[in-house]
Amino acid sequence: MVTAIEPNVAPTGRYTVKQTCECLGIHRNTLRRYTDEGHINCSFRRENARKIYLGKEILRFWNSQL
Repeated sequence: MVTAIEPNVAPTGRYTVKQTCECLGIHRNTLRRYTDEGHINCSFRRENARKIYLGKEILRFWNSQL
């Protein structure tokens, strides 16, 4: 269950998996499942190929869960 409080993120910001989970109040496995199912989109860093989530995508996902 996603938190009822709107995440305090910058729309142009880039957030790690851990930061995204903290903002949304969910476990990292839940975030992975939502990503695999296409509910939230991620990008990958060029330097190390780790997932990042854009602030506007976090807010879009949170609004869709209301």
